[in-house]
Formats: sequence, C-alpha cells, structure tokens
Amino acid sequence: MKAGSRFLNAVSAVALSAGMVATGTGVLTLASATSARAAVVQRIDVRGASRVGADAVRSNLTIQPGQSFSNADIDASVKQLYGTGYFSDVRISVSGGTLVVNVSENQLINQVVFNGNRKIKDDKLATIVQTRSQGPYSEGLIEADIQQIKSAYAGIGRSDIDVTTQVVPVGEGRVNLAFVINEGERTKISAINFVGNQAYSNGRLSAVINTKRSNFLSFLTRKDVYNEDKLRADEEALRQFYFNHGYADFRVISSDATLDEQTNEYVLTFTVEEGARYDFGSVNVESTVDGVNSEDLQGLIESRSGDTYNARDVQKTMEAISKRVANAGYPFARVTPRGNRNFENNTIGVDYLVDQGERAYVERIEIRGNTRTRDYVIRREFDMSEGDAFNQEMVTRAKRRLDALGYFSAVNISTAPGSSSDRVVIIVDVQDQPTGAFGIGAGYATGNDGGFVLEASVEEKNFLGRGQYIRVAAGGGQDDARNYSVAFTEPYFLGYRLAAGFDIFRNSSSSEKYYDYAETGFTLRVTAPITEDLSTTLRYNYKRFEYDGEGDWNVGDNLSAPYEALINGSPWTRSSISQTLTYNTLDDMTLPREGFYATLTHEFAGLGGDSEFYKIYGKVRYYTTLSDEADVIGSLSVGGGHVVATGDNLNIFDQFMLGGRDVRGFDSSGIGPRMANGDPLGGTTYFTASAEASFPMPGIPQDIGVRGAFFADAGTLYGNKVNTLGEGVAGTDSSLRASVGASIVWASPFGPLRFDYAVPVLKEDYDEEQRFRFGISNQF
Repeated sequence: MKAGSRFLNAVSAVALSAGMVATGTGVLTLASATSARAAVVQRIDVRGASRVGADAVRSNLTIQPGQSFSNADIDASVKQLYGTGYFSDVRISVSGGTLVVNVSENQLINQVVFNGNRKIKDDKLATIVQTRSQGPYSEGLIEADIQQIKSAYAGIGRSDIDVTTQVVPVGEGRVNLAFVINEGERTKISAINFVGNQAYSNGRLSAVINTKRSNFLSFLTRKDVYNEDKLRADEEALRQFYFNHGYADFRVISSDATLDEQTNEYVLTFTVEEGARYDFGSVNVESTVDGVNSEDLQGLIESRSGDTYNARDVQKTMEAISKRVANAGYPFARVTPRGNRNFENNTIGVDYLVDQGERAYVERIEIRGNTRTRDYVIRREFDMSEGDAFNQEMVTRAKRRLDALGYFSAVNISTAPGSSSDRVVIIVDVQDQPTGAFGIGAGYATGNDGGFVLEASVEEKNFLGRGQYIRVAAGGGQDDARNYSVAFTEPYFLGYRLAAGFDIFRNSSSSEKYYDYAETGFTLRVTAPITEDLSTTLRYNYKRFEYDGEGDWNVGDNLSAPYEALINGSPWTRSSISQTLTYNTLDDMTLPREGFYATLTHEFAGLGGDSEFYKIYGKVRYYTTLSDEADVIGSLSVGGGHVVATGDNLNIFDQFMLGGRDVRGFDSSGIGPRMANGDPLGGTTYFTASAEASFPMPGIPQDIGVRGAFFADAGTLYGNKVNTLGEGVAGTDSSLRASVGASIVWASPFGPLRFDYAVPVLKEDYDEEQRFRFGISNQF
C-alpha cells in the first residue's frame, strides 16, 4: 500500500458542523481538509517496534500530543519513518484521542562482508557501500551499493564485474549480508579514434590525451582505464592543445565510448572541429583604473604581433597584469582579454582591459572529493584565503599549481554566491589518484667504468596525504658496485612556500685501477620561489671519500702518484655550501616541447674538511617544436664551469670530470687531463654544447612512448690544479671533442630509458671512447 493511500485511509471524516460522531470502529472521520487542522490527539500508541523502540518511532513523527495536525502532517510522518530505512510497512490511524502507529520492522544487518574481491580491498569497499552493520536491511539501499561497487571497479578498468548478494539469517530479526563479487577480466581500450582532424594526425592527438590504448605494459601504467571523468579531462586536454597552437575556434563536437561486451573492450571516438589557425594581431593594454598606467603594463605581455596565437600566453599575461595591479593597491581590479578576429588574414588582436571590478571577498574555500590528500595541502596552493579580495586570476593560478602536483586525476574549481552579494564561495572538486611508485631501473655502460647496474626504488609524492615527497633506493652492479640513497622533501616548510629536505647516500665500487672507492654523504637543502618561473636553492653538502689500495691490489705498479696520495691520505672529507638558481618555463617536465630550463650553481668548500675551492657551473637547455604535425622536437644546450683553489691545490675529486654524460661517445671520465698511465685528473674548466632532434619512432604506436633522436655533442675540459708530485700530465689544453650519433628513448613504466650510440669525430689519442651507452635518462 502506498504511503499516500495509507494516511488518507487512516483518518475518517468528522463533520464539525454536526459535532464529532464516533463510528462503530472508533475511528474518527474528518469532513474536510480545513477541519483536519483542528484534529488533536492526547497520546501516541506505537505498535510493532520491538527492536527499534517506541521512542525512536515517536521522534520521527511530526505529530505531537495536544497539538493540532492535518493530513499533510500524517503524510510527512509516514515518509519520515520510511526514510529511516528501519521499516518495511507503516500505517497511521486515529482511534478516539489516540494516534495509532503500526510498523513492520526491516531486518537488521548483523555483519557486512565482501567475498571474491582481490583488486579492491575490504576496507576500501566498506567506505563505498552505505549498508552498515547494525543498520537496517533495505533492498533499495543494497541495490544502490551494488552499483557503487560496479562503479569503483569500472574506475580501475574492470567493467566486466558481476555483483550478487547472499543473506544469511542469524536469528532475532538479524541477518548477515555478503556482497559476492566476480571481478571478471580487465576491460581494455582497443582503439582511440579521432574524426575531423586535419592539422594533426591521430598519433599526435593520442599523445595529447591521458587515456591510452591497451598494450603489453598497460597492467603497469593503468592508462587504458576508461571513466567519464578521464574522458572529460581528455576533451579539455585537446582543447588546450589546439588553443595553444593557434586554433582559437576549435571545439570537441562529441566524445563517445562504446563497449563491446563480447570482447570486453572500449572504442573511444573523439569528433572534433579544428577551425582556422590564427596568429596574434595587435596586442595592447587599456586601463580605466585611476593610478594604473597602461604603458607600465605593456612589458608584461607574453605574446607579440605575428606570433602564433596561444591561449597559454593570454592567460599568463592576464595573471601577470592582475598580480602587478593588485600589488599596486588595487585588489579588485579585473583584467579582461578582448579578442578581435580578422577573418581575412586569420589574426586575433587582443586588448587587455583593466577596470575596477566589483568588490567581492572570499567567504570560504570548500574542498570536495579528496579522500586521501588533506585539505590544507590543497588550500595552501591558493594565494588567497577566507576574507581576502576575490581574484579570478589567482584562482586560475591555483588550479595550474594543483594540476602540476600530480596528486589528482581531475581538478575543477568553480564559484558560487556567498551569504551576501559581495561574498563568493570557491568550490574545489578533486579526485585523488595513486602517487606511489615502485621502480626498477637498469643500465649498461662499456669502458673502464662499464657493466650492468640495477637499481630498485620506492617513491611516494604525497606521503600520508601531506604532500611530502620520500624516496628510498638501492642498487648494485658488477665489480662490487653498491649505492643506497634516501631523499625527503617537505614542500611547505614551517607553513611557508619553502621546499626543505635532505638527501643521504652511499656509493661504493672497486676500480680496474686497483683500488676500492666509497663516498658517503648528505645534503640539507631549502628551495624558495622568486617568481613563478625562477627559484633558488641553498644547500649544505658533506661528503666523505674513502680509497683503499691494500689487500690483493698492487698499488705501486698501477697507480699514479696523485692516486697513491689519495689512498695514503684516506679518508678525505668535503664540507661545502652552494646556491642554485633555476629558471624553468618548460611546458612538460616529462617530454618538453617548448621552453627553457636553466641552472646556475656556485659552491664554496672550506668549512672544515680537506677541500678548499670556489666552483661555478651551469647549463641552459632550450626546447622548441620543429614540426607540430610530425611531432619533431628540437633542443639546444650549452654548459660550462670553472673551479679555483682557495688553498694550495685541488684534489682530484674537486675538479670537473667530463665524459659520456655530456659528450656522448666517450667514457665517463674519458675527456681531459690525465696521467701518463691513463688515470684521469679532471680539469678546472669545461664547456659543452649539444643539439638534438627527437621524433616518434615510425611503425610504433605513440602510446608506447618510444622516440628516436639524432644528436651532435661537443665539449672540452682543460686546466689542472692537482699536485702531480712531479709526474707528467697530458691534455691540459682546450682541444675540442665532438661526436654524432642516434638514440632511442623509451618512456617506460620503470622510468625513462635511453639507448645512445655515438661516434667521436674529434678526439685526442689519450681520450677513452664508449660508443654505446644504455641507462636511465636524466636530461635535467
């Protein structure tokens, strides 16, 4: 019986004009809805609530003894009792001065268990379902829980799941409920199609989106997992890609996911409309705010007339102008870009209008969706807090920072009206994603320092949801090579935007030059931002060097005098402080296509220990896309360094070593000054340069992440301040070395791996070659 019928039948009509008339059953009848408002009962009789209790039933009624009520009150009481979930049937009637409430109780859940689940653990599923122990047994609630479980499994790529329930009575109206889960096979993505694209190939657009086709490594990367949120994020990635490459009219017409239930595979189809490609026309700043001079803001414009239209440049310009104006004492000033399209020559002129916006304040920042990351980790990425002036550009900047953290699969920031017209509520919706990684890296190098090297590491970028970074690694190779390291970073030290941390390490090996070598040390560091692109890092560095030539090694017959001095004087220590300036405008740290990455470091050693020197060195690398259509990326880099002794001499390990890391085709310390027996001494001055062009490997889907490259390297290392104890030294001049070669780079789940083959074209007779090198890529 429906609730509406129950309460209408529960109350009979009484004609007040004729007085109250009692029927043979004792049930009152009300003549009309108007007269119903005059009905009053003196007590409430609850029947059938043996487990829930009569008081609990009465507390859910809108009718109270001694107060008038109507049919609407009875209807509301019935609905409220059903809403508790504890009752399968509710009937309310009036007998004399008594309101009679008859209920039939649902069974109570004694225990909720999960069977058959392996991919999602019990504790995770327990937070997903709403059915709880000691709660009511509700068919509707259980059906909703089944759908929630299926959605959770779809989120990890298992749409082929089946969920049933088993109910076991345990007496006294209680049951045990089991969700029986058949996880099925992983749901794969067999194809990703693009329709309507002319400027860019399917492969190029596949590299833009985060969702990938299934391949033999998908079980590690999990990038072939389909869900609606990722599809929306991929649409936005496509829009940003086209907007940043001149296609201001681009739009995604549709994005569809079709599941083939026979093969349990999705086919994704993006239908797009590219539109025309635009360049920037005239770009200007106009201000209507008293005290804000347009000419003073002109230098903040990122783009120039004739450049390819780029929405990222427009956004960065808006943020820069907004920040400058706010710092000048105009927190409510608003920056609005006005685009003027010229369809004849395909240009867009942009006027940045600065006006006095409405006064609005942040009432609160509401964080939603974070199940692991703590609220304060998200809030601290905003440059404003509750009570501050609302600034849309700061909101956009906060979103970019949250995206860059890598903690979330989706970030969406919206606004809502506050409690008054000048109050704004900022709503931040996020979805946590896994941030831990277990990596296995392998490398191989030929030459004197060659051999296989294997390293395993555990990394967590969002430790305990606090935004902290921690990494523990251990590795080893032939010739008793061993290395261990621990790194930790707190990105907001003492509540400020200071990234403080430490590194602890130990490396040891046995050399073909007949000595054992080990270095142990630690670094304390703190990084502070200067601007959005520029930061500075201060470090204290300590290293202890140990050389051992005893045992089976025949030191005197094989080592030069400086190396014998090292062994006889072991251990040696270095205590230094250093500062690094880092300038970074790269669009992507994993596979950069545009931007600069530059570092400049100067270091002073002499705070105790055996080293006394001042050293300065740096490197600049520039990336640009040579062909958008073919996804060919070019890069140029130059580097250099110089060290001077602040004491009598330098140690071997204080000078620069140059080799295959900078000039491929040479051994690790294969370039520069060395003793007559071949022992490398390093040098006081070096310069390097490199040019490279990378491209997708033909015949290999770009989803795999394999790229080829051609390169040319050049460099020189010269000068010596090591006391050679009278022995002769070769290679102290600035002779240029150069090489050309090819590479294969694979963005593997274990880290970026690189295979280089280089041929030296300029070299000295005493240099040591190493034409093939395989290892973990580290271009920064």
